[in-house]
Amino acid sequence: MLSEYQHLEDKIELLQAQLKYLPDGKLICSHNHGRCKWYRSDGHKKTYIPKENRELAEQLAAKKYLMLQLEDLITEKRAIQFYLRHHDSQPEKALDLLSDSEYQDLLSSYFTPLSQELTDWMNSSYQQNPNYPEQLIHKSISGNIVRSKSEAIIDMFLHINQIPFRYECALELGEVTVFPDFTIRHPKTGEVFYWEHFGMMDQTTYLQKAFSKMQLYATHGIMPSVNLITTYETKENPLSTDMIEKIIGYYFL
Repeated sequence: MLSEYQHLEDKIELLQAQLKYLPDGKLICSHNHGRCKWYRSDGHKKTYIPKENRELAEQLAAKKYLMLQLEDLITEKRAIQFYLRHHDSQPEKALDLLSDSEYQDLLSSYFTPLSQELTDWMNSSYQQNPNYPEQLIHKSISGNIVRSKSEAIIDMFLHINQIPFRYECALELGEVTVFPDFTIRHPKTGEVFYWEHFGMMDQTTYLQKAFSKMQLYATHGIMPSVNLITTYETKENPLSTDMIEKIIGYYFL
């Protein structure tokens, strides 16, 4: 979340620098009977921009677009600021409550799928990824220990939305065993989905392995955007919580 906040600050700074070189005023496009006229407004009066001065209209259009982008980024930055101000205290209190066995029992129905078959599937033992156990350092609210903060957030949103899943469960693809980040069952249909999060796409070797893995999935009928969900990030472009929520809403809610 901190890296995403820094990324937003960098983008805001870049937009503000670009805006300094654009002309004063605001573009107004007036549509009338299928024709459009351009005007430059200073907030009090508007001045007609003739068609031969298209460059000015283009600059003002670019300014309006960049200002709207800036507005969106500032809104997102404020949301993250709010989260960062409160995340140190609130999650710990929630986790403390869930550590009480009595509360675990009382709240269990809120964090498990309604279908008993799916609940049993999620809670049964399975073969997990034995590789690089030292990388399992992030504890999610579900109790899973995962490899990255992004995986912890995905895990958390699946958990609180009562979507049954397994973390790094073994999957046989021909003679190869892979361990998808998340094996997910649709909470209503039971259909199986896989979610792979590729978190270092700015590293060449990692990038090649990621595409090889997706090719292996496709060869065995597991297709991106069909039953394979893929997300990506780099140092400059971290995975956003908004994207995770939208994906979960699209596929499972």
